[in-house]
Amino acid sequence: MKTFLPLTLLLAALPAFAQDIAALTADTKKTVLPVVPKVVNAMQEAVAEKGVAGAIPVCKEQAPELIKEKRKETGWDIRRVSLKTRNAERGTPDLWEVRQLADFNIRAANGEKIDTMEKSEIVTIDGKQVFRYMKALPVGDVCLKCHGPADSLDTGLKAKLAESYPDDQATGYSKGEIRGALTVKRPL
Repeated sequence: MKTFLPLTLLLAALPAFAQDIAALTADTKKTVLPVVPKVVNAMQEAVAEKGVAGAIPVCKEQAPELIKEKRKETGWDIRRVSLKTRNAERGTPDLWEVRQLADFNIRAANGEKIDTMEKSEIVTIDGKQVFRYMKALPVGDVCLKCHGPADSLDTGLKAKLAESYPDDQATGYSKGEIRGALTVKRPL
Protein backbone atom coordinates (compact mmCIF):
# COMPACT_ATOMS: atom_id res chain seq x y z
CA MET A 1 0.00 0.00 0.00
CA LYS A 2 2.89 2.38 0.66
CA THR A 3 3.86 2.50 -3.00
CA PHE A 4 0.39 3.79 -3.95
CA LEU A 5 0.29 6.63 -1.42
CA PRO A 6 2.61 9.01 -3.36
CA LEU A 7 0.68 8.31 -6.57
CA THR A 8 -2.62 8.98 -4.78
CA LEU A 9 -1.28 12.26 -3.43
CA LEU A 10 -0.04 13.25 -6.88
CA LEU A 11 -3.39 12.47 -8.50
CA ALA A 12 -5.20 14.44 -5.80
CA ALA A 13 -2.96 17.44 -6.45
CA LEU A 14 -3.45 17.47 -10.24
CA PRO A 15 -6.62 19.63 -10.29
CA ALA A 16 -4.96 22.28 -8.09
CA PHE A 17 -1.81 22.13 -10.25
CA ALA A 18 -3.90 22.64 -13.40
CA GLN A 19 -5.66 25.61 -11.79
CA ASP A 20 -2.27 27.09 -10.83
CA ILE A 21 -1.07 26.82 -14.43
CA ALA A 22 -4.31 28.34 -15.73
CA ALA A 23 -4.08 31.25 -13.26
CA LEU A 24 -0.39 31.82 -14.00
CA THR A 25 -1.08 31.69 -17.73
CA ALA A 26 -3.92 34.21 -17.51
CA ASP A 27 -1.88 36.58 -15.35
CA THR A 28 1.21 36.29 -17.55
CA LYS A 29 -0.78 36.91 -20.74
CA LYS A 30 -2.53 39.94 -19.21
CA THR A 31 0.80 41.37 -18.09
CA VAL A 32 3.07 40.60 -21.04
CA LEU A 33 1.05 40.29 -24.25
CA PRO A 34 0.15 44.01 -24.53
CA VAL A 35 3.79 44.53 -25.57
CA VAL A 36 3.17 42.74 -28.91
CA PRO A 37 0.71 45.23 -30.47
CA LYS A 38 2.89 48.10 -29.23
CA VAL A 39 5.82 46.67 -31.21
CA VAL A 40 3.68 46.06 -34.31
CA ASN A 41 2.17 49.57 -34.15
CA ALA A 42 5.60 51.13 -33.68
CA MET A 43 6.86 49.24 -36.74
CA GLN A 44 3.89 50.28 -38.86
CA GLU A 45 4.31 53.93 -37.85
CA ALA A 46 8.07 53.86 -38.49
CA VAL A 47 7.66 52.26 -41.92
CA ALA A 48 5.04 54.87 -42.86
CA GLU A 49 7.21 57.78 -41.63
CA LYS A 50 10.76 56.64 -42.43
CA GLY A 51 10.47 53.81 -44.92
CA VAL A 52 11.43 50.20 -44.33
CA ALA A 53 15.17 50.77 -43.80
CA GLY A 54 14.40 53.69 -41.48
CA ALA A 55 12.23 51.39 -39.37
CA ILE A 56 15.02 48.92 -38.56
CA PRO A 57 15.82 50.69 -35.25
CA VAL A 58 12.28 49.94 -34.03
CA CYS A 59 12.90 46.18 -34.12
CA LYS A 60 16.53 46.50 -33.11
CA GLU A 61 16.18 49.03 -30.27
CA GLN A 62 12.61 50.08 -29.48
CA ALA A 63 11.05 46.59 -29.27
CA PRO A 64 13.80 45.29 -26.95
CA GLU A 65 13.40 48.45 -24.85
CA LEU A 66 9.64 47.83 -24.46
CA ILE A 67 10.39 44.27 -23.37
CA LYS A 68 13.15 45.48 -21.04
CA GLU A 69 10.68 47.85 -19.35
CA LYS A 70 8.27 44.95 -18.81
CA ARG A 71 11.14 42.85 -17.42
CA LYS A 72 12.01 45.59 -14.93
CA GLU A 73 8.35 45.97 -13.94
CA THR A 74 7.79 42.25 -13.36
CA GLY A 75 11.20 40.76 -12.59
CA TRP A 76 10.50 38.06 -15.20
CA ASP A 77 12.77 36.99 -18.02
CA ILE A 78 10.91 38.09 -21.18
CA ARG A 79 12.33 37.76 -24.69
CA ARG A 80 11.49 37.34 -28.36
CA VAL A 81 13.06 34.20 -29.81
CA SER A 82 13.15 32.48 -33.18
CA LEU A 83 14.60 29.43 -34.86
CA LYS A 84 15.91 31.84 -37.53
CA THR A 85 17.45 34.62 -35.48
CA ARG A 86 18.17 38.13 -36.61
CA ASN A 87 19.99 39.04 -33.40
CA ALA A 88 21.55 35.84 -32.05
CA GLU A 89 22.63 37.55 -28.82
CA ARG A 90 19.05 38.32 -27.79
CA GLY A 91 16.90 35.98 -29.86
CA THR A 92 18.47 32.54 -29.64
CA PRO A 93 16.06 30.10 -28.00
CA ASP A 94 17.06 27.76 -25.19
CA LEU A 95 16.27 24.03 -25.47
CA TRP A 96 12.76 24.37 -23.98
CA GLU A 97 12.00 27.20 -26.41
CA VAL A 98 13.39 25.27 -29.40
CA ARG A 99 11.05 22.38 -28.56
CA GLN A 100 8.05 24.69 -28.29
CA LEU A 101 8.88 26.49 -31.56
CA ALA A 102 9.24 23.13 -33.32
CA ASP A 103 5.90 22.04 -31.85
CA PHE A 104 4.29 25.32 -32.97
CA ASN A 105 5.56 24.69 -36.52
CA ILE A 106 4.09 21.16 -36.51
CA ARG A 107 0.78 22.47 -35.18
CA ALA A 108 0.72 25.20 -37.86
CA ALA A 109 1.47 22.62 -40.57
CA ASN A 110 -1.52 20.65 -39.28
CA GLY A 111 -3.78 23.69 -39.71
CA GLU A 112 -3.90 25.19 -36.23
CA LYS A 113 -4.22 28.97 -36.18
CA ILE A 114 -0.97 30.62 -35.10
CA ASP A 115 -2.80 33.30 -33.12
CA THR A 116 -4.00 30.63 -30.68
CA MET A 117 -0.69 28.83 -30.18
CA GLU A 118 0.84 29.05 -26.75
CA LYS A 119 2.48 26.81 -24.19
CA SER A 120 2.45 27.06 -20.39
CA GLU A 121 4.35 24.79 -18.05
CA ILE A 122 5.93 24.68 -14.63
CA VAL A 123 9.49 23.39 -14.87
CA THR A 124 12.45 23.05 -12.55
CA ILE A 125 15.57 25.08 -13.39
CA ASP A 126 18.59 24.85 -11.10
CA GLY A 127 16.44 23.25 -8.40
CA LYS A 128 13.80 26.03 -8.46
CA GLN A 129 10.31 25.96 -9.90
CA VAL A 130 9.76 28.32 -12.81
CA PHE A 131 6.65 29.05 -14.81
CA ARG A 132 7.37 29.04 -18.56
CA TYR A 133 5.06 30.67 -21.06
CA MET A 134 5.45 31.02 -24.79
CA LYS A 135 3.20 32.65 -27.40
CA ALA A 136 3.72 32.12 -31.14
CA LEU A 137 4.18 35.28 -33.21
CA PRO A 138 2.96 35.11 -36.81
CA VAL A 139 4.52 36.88 -39.78
CA GLY A 140 2.31 39.82 -40.68
CA ASP A 141 2.39 42.27 -43.58
CA VAL A 142 4.74 44.70 -41.84
CA CYS A 143 7.11 41.82 -40.97
CA LEU A 144 7.49 40.77 -44.61
CA LYS A 145 9.15 44.05 -45.47
CA CYS A 146 12.34 42.87 -43.71
CA HIS A 147 11.69 39.16 -43.11
CA GLY A 148 10.23 38.13 -46.49
CA PRO A 149 12.07 36.20 -49.21
CA ALA A 150 15.63 37.52 -49.45
CA ASP A 151 15.41 37.93 -53.24
CA SER A 152 12.42 40.26 -52.81
CA LEU A 153 14.23 42.65 -50.46
CA ASP A 154 15.57 45.90 -51.88
CA THR A 155 19.39 46.02 -52.24
CA GLY A 156 19.68 49.10 -50.00
CA LEU A 157 17.55 47.39 -47.34
CA LYS A 158 19.69 44.25 -47.53
CA ALA A 159 22.78 46.40 -46.95
CA LYS A 160 21.18 48.12 -43.92
CA LEU A 161 20.10 44.76 -42.49
CA ALA A 162 23.61 43.33 -43.01
CA GLU A 163 25.08 46.37 -41.26
CA SER A 164 22.66 46.09 -38.31
CA TYR A 165 22.61 42.28 -38.15
CA PRO A 166 25.79 40.72 -39.57
CA ASP A 167 24.65 37.14 -38.78
CA ASP A 168 21.04 37.59 -39.90
CA GLN A 169 19.13 34.37 -40.61
CA ALA A 170 15.64 35.86 -40.39
CA THR A 171 14.52 36.12 -44.00
CA GLY A 172 12.56 33.81 -46.27
CA TYR A 173 9.27 33.99 -44.39
CA SER A 174 5.79 34.11 -45.90
CA LYS A 175 2.75 35.78 -44.41
CA GLY A 176 1.11 33.63 -41.76
CA GLU A 177 4.18 31.56 -40.89
CA ILE A 178 5.60 31.53 -37.38
CA ARG A 179 8.29 34.21 -37.13
CA GLY A 180 9.13 33.27 -33.56
CA ALA A 181 7.62 33.66 -30.12
CA LEU A 182 7.38 35.81 -27.07
CA THR A 183 8.71 33.79 -24.16
CA VAL A 184 8.54 34.28 -20.41
CA LYS A 185 10.36 32.64 -17.48
CA ARG A 186 8.64 33.55 -14.25
CA PRO A 187 10.12 32.43 -10.92
CA LEU A 188 7.68 30.84 -8.49
